[in-house]
Amino acid sequence: QFFVFCHGLLQLSQLLVSGYLKSSISTIERRYGLSSRTSGLLASFNEVGNTLLIVFISYFGSRVHRPRFIGAGAILVSLAGFLMSLPHFLTGPYEFDKSVASTFSNTTDLCQPRPWGNLSDASCTPRASRENHEVLLVMFIAQALLGIGGVPIQPFGISYIDDFASERNSPLYLGILFSVTVIGPGVAFMLGSAMLQFYVDIDKVSGAEVQLTHGDPRWVGAWWLGFLVAASLVALSAVPYFFFPREMPKEVGEVLQVSLFALLLSGFPLVLLRNLRHPVYLLVVLAQVNISAMVAGLATFMGKFLERQFSLTASFANMIIGAVNIPGAMVGIVVGGAILKRFQMSLGRCSAMCVLGMFLCLLVAFPLLFLGCPTQKVAGVTYSDSSEFGHHELECNLQCSCPKQAYNPICGSNSIEYISPCSAGCRAVNIQEDTNSVLNYTDCSCISENGGFAAPGTCSTGCSHLFLPFVVLSCLAGILASTSHTPSFMLILRSIQPEDKSFAVGIQFMLLRVLAWMPGPVLYGSAIDTTCILWERRCDRKAACRYYDNTLFRQR
Repeated sequence: QFFVFCHGLLQLSQLLVSGYLKSSISTIERRYGLSSRTSGLLASFNEVGNTLLIVFISYFGSRVHRPRFIGAGAILVSLAGFLMSLPHFLTGPYEFDKSVASTFSNTTDLCQPRPWGNLSDASCTPRASRENHEVLLVMFIAQALLGIGGVPIQPFGISYIDDFASERNSPLYLGILFSVTVIGPGVAFMLGSAMLQFYVDIDKVSGAEVQLTHGDPRWVGAWWLGFLVAASLVALSAVPYFFFPREMPKEVGEVLQVSLFALLLSGFPLVLLRNLRHPVYLLVVLAQVNISAMVAGLATFMGKFLERQFSLTASFANMIIGAVNIPGAMVGIVVGGAILKRFQMSLGRCSAMCVLGMFLCLLVAFPLLFLGCPTQKVAGVTYSDSSEFGHHELECNLQCSCPKQAYNPICGSNSIEYISPCSAGCRAVNIQEDTNSVLNYTDCSCISENGGFAAPGTCSTGCSHLFLPFVVLSCLAGILASTSHTPSFMLILRSIQPEDKSFAVGIQFMLLRVLAWMPGPVLYGSAIDTTCILWERRCDRKAACRYYDNTLFRQR
């Protein structure tokens, strides 16, 4: 029982490390200028290390000291977690365009009649571009290590428990572990929600220096802090594993153990062909591949989607996902299992239940295509006075010599957004004395209505009333879709020959990894990138996206 407790704790903290990345992905994109395609690849890269090794590990399962292997894997995972936060300590403080000169820089992005303190060219030193490569390299290595370290944890833990637990208790223990793996991502998103409320350079600058609020589009939260917390938890839960024995006396009731892999290797190609030719098995696995690819993509970018569509902070978006969407999916899985148990379903009924669940999910999810916000009006990007799209130079700020790359969005009194105070032709700024934060910008030549002033921050997309229906419907859709989780597993387990069972499940997970979990986030990220209308440029490379076409983003 102590082993089960330790293993639950370890699986939870391992999921914290891998799940936390998904919760802070939009923040990392903004901090290091990544496209969603790159961040999607990063998010799924841990599956690479995992997939390469999983076959070997399951093969050696019966011949090694399993607890020690689990402990070693956990230490790798915790190392990966610490590595993930390393870029924060390698790079300098986060720099953003400001109107108020600070101790860091004396540049300003107000309208200046002569070229003065040009922002864009100063920031591109060879060091800056090298720094970016180093950051990506460290993060990809960390993700690969995370995958490799995670390999022994689940298979060895489950087989160890199954070997030494009594027949009666084993399902209960495995059920506990399964529920932990489902809760894990929810906890990870809540951790993300908490950490992203702190400013990224909380360890490098004093509070007075930070002129950003949470809602500011330039705000970057302390993404690295969560990795330190999660990695420390993993390291703590790894300790007991080095003290468990290689074998335990079995809880009452012996059962014969046959080496799975001796059986496997003798008939490996035959079994493989027999299973893949089995239509039910193949179809169900393909269905699961499709839904898993969707879940993998959504889990990675759902937070970013909510932030952009409904103008939410990253912290709040994570809280919604961790507190509403993931628990909804858990409820669906439990309900599906309960219905199965209550009505002793045949295979035909199992598949009917899967079809019904997915069909209802489609019906509920269909309105989500329309529930969202239009893109805000951004002068010179999505909106110009000649009213057609296009990147016009605005006449009213020609005398300002604005830096190309300035990004400090403000919302004019005409409710049009400008990329920076300079592009709105603002010449003066009012500052609140005690906090050194910007109150408003005045004397803006591009804003004719109501006195020509502007407030800092983006204009809200102005459809917050659609947010609640969106959350309710997406949660419902998730519940309905996940009711088919257990019956689809039953279809696989019952439609194949008993001696192929564990092998068939192994192949299933392998296919899910290669066809769903790996490409899913990359495909989603690439699709999101196609809806970008304004890219930030860093050293002449495309960095993160500043503005998306919200309608296209939602539909794709």
